Amino acid sequence: MAKQTETSGIWIVDDDRGVRFVLAEALRDAGLSVREFSDTASVRTALRETTPALVVTDVRMPGEGGLVLLDELRAQHIGPVIVMSAYTDVATTAAAYRAGAVDYLAKPFDLDQALASVQRALADAPHVPTADMPTVSPHALLGESAPMREVFRLIGRVAASDLNVLVTGETGTGKELVARALHDESARRDKPFVALNTAAIPSELLESELFGHEAGAFTGATRRVAGRFEQAEGGTLFLDEIGDMPLILQTRLLRVLAGGEFYRVGGRELIRCHVRIIAATHQDLDARVEAGQFRADLKHRLDVVRIELPPLRQRRSDIPVLAQHFLATAVQELKLAPKRFSKAALKTIAQRDFPGNVRELENLCRRLAVIASGAEILPADLGKSVDTTRGDWTDALRDWAERALEHDEQDIHARAREALDRVLMEAALAANEGHRQHAAAALGVGRNTLTRKLGASRKRHS
Repeated sequence: MAKQTETSGIWIVDDDRGVRFVLAEALRDAGLSVREFSDTASVRTALRETTPALVVTDVRMPGEGGLVLLDELRAQHIGPVIVMSAYTDVATTAAAYRAGAVDYLAKPFDLDQALASVQRALADAPHVPTADMPTVSPHALLGESAPMREVFRLIGRVAASDLNVLVTGETGTGKELVARALHDESARRDKPFVALNTAAIPSELLESELFGHEAGAFTGATRRVAGRFEQAEGGTLFLDEIGDMPLILQTRLLRVLAGGEFYRVGGRELIRCHVRIIAATHQDLDARVEAGQFRADLKHRLDVVRIELPPLRQRRSDIPVLAQHFLATAVQELKLAPKRFSKAALKTIAQRDFPGNVRELENLCRRLAVIASGAEILPADLGKSVDTTRGDWTDALRDWAERALEHDEQDIHARAREALDRVLMEAALAANEGHRQHAAAALGVGRNTLTRKLGASRKRHS
């Protein structure tokens, strides 16, 4: 029998009966026609008779998953398709968009949000499927919180385009990881990814770093050197801390972005480039534009799509996942005995503010991988969390001492000295990558003193 040309409403595909029921009832209440399927095989059977106006499918199901179904629907020019999943990592999200999904619903989703997504997709139909792209391995970006799900969703949407992206967020939030994910999920993945921290290069050298130079262009330039634009040809150039770029270089960068061509320093050969720009900053570019410190036209060139990374304090539910990942990575890299966090330690860590964000959390986990004496990391191993932005550290010590005295606690002086020694040793060892002699020198004590105190501390906590 030939397949009918008319469509038959919205198809929901999910092995979870509860999810199908709740979503189907919400759509029916909105006046929409709905059919429910528990697997891809039953969808194929139904497709022999009719086609859906829209498909909402889960990603992971017994047997063949939703991405396989999505590929088949795209090949038959059937859609649009909305994907839903409890797995909201970058690779899964991006794979869904590459396979032709028009939206991605992270479970558990709000029913009003799901209904709005369905109505948008129906209004925008018909959808033209996108070309095939290979699967890319997962990224170091981790998180299950709502803010990070939105970040993953944005990455998935814009990665395959050639649009310039501005990544904003506080220091330590992982802006370069976002840039790398955008590159790895794009058609440029086989071309170079080149990163340059514009704030780390002296202003008089930054032009040469970006555009290269010819031999004899300045004192010490004995040979031709390719700049970052040439190194990134065909790929992605990540310009970190773009807000610190000097105005004179902003002007030259603007010309390159506008015309796609430049000269090396001291050169006469016009060089054409085809590079995608991803810029990042922790500063308020709008405020810098108002202050005359950043060109408005350059900002508009860079800020085509903006991805804002939330600080860690706004995504506390992600801290345990990140902490366990960083600890396992540190143990593997440093070739140490396996360690794990106790539930109480994870709870304690999740309550900290981490003004240095993900980078600070990673440093803490690396320090614990080296310092913690047991296989299980306990709250006592974490040391005292002191937020120096709230005052001198002695204020926190005074508060602790006053509470201890008020409750008639014993051995206050000895406990305070022990905590002070432990915190100093942890900080010094972490700063010197576990090298005891260097750590001792940094603290101004002998290596034997450090070793003795470290051993005593481990015995007390073993």
